[in-house]
Formats: sequence, C-alpha cells, structure tokens
Amino acid sequence: YSDEGAVGAQIFGADADLMADAARILQDSGARWIDINMGCPVPKVATRANAGAHLMRDHKLAGRIMKSVVGAVQIPVSIKTRLGWDDAHRDWRDLIAVAADSGVKFATLHGRTRAQLYLGPAVLPDVSDAPIPIVANGDIKTAEDVKRVEELGYSGAMVGRGMLGAPWILSQICGGMRPENVGEIVLRHLEYAIEYYGEKTAVPMFRKHAAWYSAGMPNSSEFRIKVNQIADADVLKVAIRDFWGII
Repeated sequence: YSDEGAVGAQIFGADADLMADAARILQDSGARWIDINMGCPVPKVATRANAGAHLMRDHKLAGRIMKSVVGAVQIPVSIKTRLGWDDAHRDWRDLIAVAADSGVKFATLHGRTRAQLYLGPAVLPDVSDAPIPIVANGDIKTAEDVKRVEELGYSGAMVGRGMLGAPWILSQICGGMRPENVGEIVLRHLEYAIEYYGEKTAVPMFRKHAAWYSAGMPNSSEFRIKVNQIADADVLKVAIRDFWGII
C-alpha cells in the first residue's frame, strides 16, 4: 500500500472469528482501515453465504462481527450497508445504532434496499441525528449530488457505479472537465489492463468497459456486439479507434 496512500480494505463474511482474523491480516499488510460489507445484495453473498446484506436481517450476528473486528485491530473499522432488506424492513437506523455501540467509527449508506438491487433511483434519508458519521452512496455523479447529501447531514459521498465508463467523474465533481476525446482514455485504460492482467485475460474482461464507455453514443449497440466477438488486443484497439474517430 506504500504507493497508494490511505487505502482501506473491505471484508465480508458471517463468521466473527474469521472476520477478525482477516482484519488482522489486512492491518498487518498495511490497510489504514477495515470496512465490513453489510450491503452486498447478490445471492452468492447475501443468501448463500449469509453475509453482506444478510447482516441487515440479523443484527445480533452483525453486532458480534463488528465487535470482533473492532477488538482485533488498532485501525478504524467502518461498515457499508443499505436502507434495509426490503420496503417492509427499512431498519438501517437500528443497524447504525448497533454499529455505534460496537465501536464502529463511521458507516456508508446506500440509498436502496437489498430487494431493489440497483434498480430505481437511490433515495437517501436525512442522517443529521445519526450517532456516527455517515457517507452517502447511490447515484452520486455530480457536485450538486454531493452538496445535496451534505445538506442531509452526510459527512461525505462515495462514488460507485457512476465511475463505470466515466473514470473522470471524480475530477468533474471537484470542478474538472470531461475529457475532449474519450477514445484516448479508453485506449489508455485498455493498455493498463493488458499490462496488469495480460492480453488473454484483459481483452475479454475489457468488453464490459468498452460497453460502459460507449453507452448512449450513436451506434453503440453495434459497437458492443462487435467488441464482444474480439479476442485480439490489436483488433480491439482498431475497433476503439474507429468508433471514437481516432486517427
């Protein structure tokens, strides 16, 4: 982590002792804080593993995990969660109270229930009376979004899926400009992926990124169909150059 700055590490699971062990290992590896995932909605985590968003349904287990992790490390511990399991169980305030009692330093709140997955707009509640600082998450894409959640009592904002196909969004939120030629960014991203993963893994993995970058542009559907059939890095680069008009 020496070149990365203040990097936290997120863990998920349903065994308090194992979670504590994982936190210790990450602390010893240089993590500056530990985040416990209590909001992941996907079935393999939330239902089959009884972790992630499942912990919103079992506050006693959540409390045991939080206390175990907090007691295992000397660095701050946070949690990331959602409004609740579904519309009938929007009990995020109760879980935040458990977190505060367990020694958790702050929380990130996603403005949807587990049942919503990522569908529909995120609706973030007022948290000005929360016992610990809360960071807003969900549909945060502009400086105006950040200002809005600050007015609701949030201590910060987390950008998630808004960065998919728009990695410059953090710069824009801070007053920067959208790049003039997105294609150059796409090519640079592809080069980084190849350098890190190797061509065999990077090219098929990059197809989804190409789709995100091209979303909403003319002929993007045809472009996505084309890149989904490409397995060679040079061919993919040509397709990207053609689509964005890079000479």
